[in-house]
Amino acid sequence: MESFAQIAWLIPLFPLLAFLVLIAAGRQWKDGGAYVGIIAALASFIVAALVFVERLGKGAEDYTWNNLEWLKLGDYSLSMGYEINNLNALMLVIVSLVGLLVNLYSKGYMQGDERISVFYSYVSLFTFAMFGVVIAENLLQLYIFWELVGLGSFLLIGFWYFKPEAKAAAKKAFIITRIGDVGLFLAILMLFWHMPGHSLDFTNIHNVFAEGKITGGTATIIALLLFVGAVGKSGQFPLHTWLPDAMEGPTPISALIHAATMVAAGVYLVARTFDIFQASPAALETVAYVGGFTAIFAATIGVAQNDIKRVLAYSTVSQLGYMMMALGVSATISAGMFHLFTHAFFKALLFLAAGSVIHAVHTQNIHEMGGLSSKMKITAWTFGIGALALSGIPPFSGFWSKDAILSEAYASGHTGLFAVGLIAAFFTAFYMSRLFFLVFTGKPRGDRHAYEHAHESPSVMTVPLVILAVLAVVAGFVMTPFNGWFGEWLTGRAPEEHSAGLVMTLSTVVGLLGIGLGYLMYVSNKVSRTAIPEGAPWLYKLVNRKYYIDELYGVIIVRPLKALGSLLTLFDLYVVDGLVRLCAAAVSGVGRLGSRMQNGQVQTYGLVMLLGLVALTLVFVGRRFWNVW
Repeated sequence: MESFAQIAWLIPLFPLLAFLVLIAAGRQWKDGGAYVGIIAALASFIVAALVFVERLGKGAEDYTWNNLEWLKLGDYSLSMGYEINNLNALMLVIVSLVGLLVNLYSKGYMQGDERISVFYSYVSLFTFAMFGVVIAENLLQLYIFWELVGLGSFLLIGFWYFKPEAKAAAKKAFIITRIGDVGLFLAILMLFWHMPGHSLDFTNIHNVFAEGKITGGTATIIALLLFVGAVGKSGQFPLHTWLPDAMEGPTPISALIHAATMVAAGVYLVARTFDIFQASPAALETVAYVGGFTAIFAATIGVAQNDIKRVLAYSTVSQLGYMMMALGVSATISAGMFHLFTHAFFKALLFLAAGSVIHAVHTQNIHEMGGLSSKMKITAWTFGIGALALSGIPPFSGFWSKDAILSEAYASGHTGLFAVGLIAAFFTAFYMSRLFFLVFTGKPRGDRHAYEHAHESPSVMTVPLVILAVLAVVAGFVMTPFNGWFGEWLTGRAPEEHSAGLVMTLSTVVGLLGIGLGYLMYVSNKVSRTAIPEGAPWLYKLVNRKYYIDELYGVIIVRPLKALGSLLTLFDLYVVDGLVRLCAAAVSGVGRLGSRMQNGQVQTYGLVMLLGLVALTLVFVGRRFWNVW
């Protein structure tokens, strides 16, 4: 074998086969379905790891296979295949590793669920689709798998379909992400129209835009439409509202969707088509400012949420904003993808640890928890590591990746975005310390019986936590101010030297200030927890209700559309159906009249014939009479 890249097609094949087997087997397999899903995820990870390790070597060349002719129209031919380069090799190993750990964790978390084999079939389908997005050789092929990811998320978010909240969340996610998908589809159409030879493969797109053959307004429109697709999948403002509601799905799915797969797809799309964005400074500025606003917007919401999973959900929205901001202010994709890389591990860790807590105390309200560190030591320690990484405290991985983003913002002259990033980092550290202290320290505040029976999760759930905790500590060292290996490997360009000392100092200080404020409020009680809720209740309510964005959408979009739908229903019922019913009634009336006339009585027929003869006579005679007249 010349290269492991030649067998990379096996990576999506394993979860696809698992999906087909589990669907064919039905529900009766139960725990057997879990083993099928885990084995398939393990096989995909092994191949992805081999491909990734091979890419680490010097002189590794990009590999493309596109010999499958999918569509031929006249002289135009569209091929399907796959491509392996450093960017998607990185994504493959992230998705496959997190997917494997989620599959393993789910074996314990979903134990006893009657539909566990169905759950694993949905996870396999979702994973297959995400792998398809990552290795797609052209943009249309990516779009097909992109839509399949949306279908998989719909099935997983609404897995507990008997819960009205889960059904509503699944529909909301499906509809809102479709809005973004329309933008991506329009971008593909524009590229098809403007690309030489209507080519849609990433290699030709890279060459055309890198050589400046498509520039100006055309490049800007294409880039912005691509970004609309990324906004939908990656939960950027204003299409972010589906992502926190997705917490209605099982917690392992929250980890899978919010860590390394679906929400990362939008960031990956921008990185994959970065040449298009570089051709339009206006598009890059849009990406930067939308990302920066999303980062601070979601971070402020996170400080006032009381559901453990929703706090983490808004932190995901905020961190995705950081990634987009990094792509917008940087000359390369290295800082944004570096944060995606580290975020995948510590965010998956936080969600799975949160699932461990929920599994133990059967509540998601952090005000009904407390004192769990003595009951769940592994969960507490690993959650603490994840919280420190997310808060950007050195030497954890989140510190290095967040520092890379802030350094890029500072060096590029975006001082406003740099300040926004620092403020968002403060809020992040504060709400994560609030979350940790309320859940794991102090005295139990909820159901005493639940606390008494709380215990550490089984090893099938804690082992993934430990693995992710180790990665949350060490993953950041691949790219530091003293070691730029990751950026150079990913982009082929040596990283530029920035004023790292100042940025590192400021980001560390704001992180420690956020944690310190959390400690003063929720441990030592030297700062009142009710200072803002009581002193400025309107502000607390505004943030707690997520700035009323859902309500605003309900007023300006949902209700008008429902009203329009009601009017169209009335039009259909009384005009369209009314005309149909009128025609039917007329035909029926003629039929009834005819049936009455055809009564079988000879004298009646004779009378009708006589009357007809008289009528004809009058017509002809009358016409002659009138002509004479």
